[in-house]
Amino acid sequence: MDFVSIRIITGNVARLVEFYERATGARATWATEDFAELEIGGATLAIAGTRTVPLFAPGSARPADNRSVILELLVDDVDRVHRNSRDFLADVVTEPTTMPWGNRSLLVRDPDGHLVNFFTPVTPAAVDKFARARRS
Repeated sequence: MDFVSIRIITGNVARLVEFYERATGARATWATEDFAELEIGGATLAIAGTRTVPLFAPGSARPADNRSVILELLVDDVDRVHRNSRDFLADVVTEPTTMPWGNRSLLVRDPDGHLVNFFTPVTPAAVDKFARARRS
């Protein structure tokens, strides 16, 4: 089995794609006006409009309704991301903070309210963990 992507359902595909393009530096590939994908470090973030939901099952997903999932983006310098992104990362939940598990994290909300964690490993154990993951 391969883990392929995370898909976000939104009422405004263009707005959410623009946010993630700016946040990640990746460019979206558009399949239709209701569906785009961003390839980010070997993972895919798919963004789909509400008109795609009935193709799976009517009512099975609702836009801007997540309060349990955090998208996590590994960055080289979370403090630099914070400084350079203040013009569009308007909804900062937590300023850069070093977590007990060794990552320095910046937690924000995207335009639909989903939590996004930009993080940089800073302790030796965390740095080693993600260095091993990148070699795999």
